Amino acid sequence: MTLIDKEPVQRVQKILREFDTNSEVIVLKSSARTALEAAKSLNCEVGAIIKSLLFKTEQNFTLCLVAGDKKASLNKIKKILNMKDVSMASADDVKNVTGFTIGGVSPIGHSNKIDILIDLSLDRFKELFAAAGHPNCIFKISFENLSKITKGSVKELAE
Repeated sequence: MTLIDKEPVQRVQKILREFDTNSEVIVLKSSARTALEAAKSLNCEVGAIIKSLLFKTEQNFTLCLVAGDKKASLNKIKKILNMKDVSMASADDVKNVTGFTIGGVSPIGHSNKIDILIDLSLDRFKELFAAAGHPNCIFKISFENLSKITKGSVKELAE
C-alpha cells in the first residue's frame, strides 16, 4: 500500500478531483509535518504553506487556515466567532472531528462538517500548499480556489 492509497489521502484526492480534474495529491519523499519541513521539502517560502489549526469553542469547532509564517491570533478568532472561550483543540479532538492526525490535517475532506476561516495573509502567494491527509502528502492550490473548495470565510486571523 502506498501513501496515496491511505483512506485519509483518498478522501482529499476525491474532493480535489471533483473540484478540478487536474488537481492531485503529491507525495513527498520527506515529511511535511510542520510548515518549515513542508517549505524545505517543496523549496518554497514558509508562508506559502497552509497550516490547518482546529479551535474548540464551548459547543463547536472551527478550522483556521493560516500562513506557515504567521501565528493565529486567539483574540482575533474570539472576536470573529463572538466567543469568549476559544482554545486549540486536543490531538484527540483533531482526529475525531477532522478524521486526520496532526501533521496531515487537510483543509478539505473532513469526517464532519466544520466551519472554516481562511487568513487573508495567504492571499500574497500565487501558489499555496496544504496537507493532504498524511505528513508526506500535500496538494497545490491558489488562494481563490482554496476559498472556493473550502467555502471558508476570509478574515484577518494572524497576529
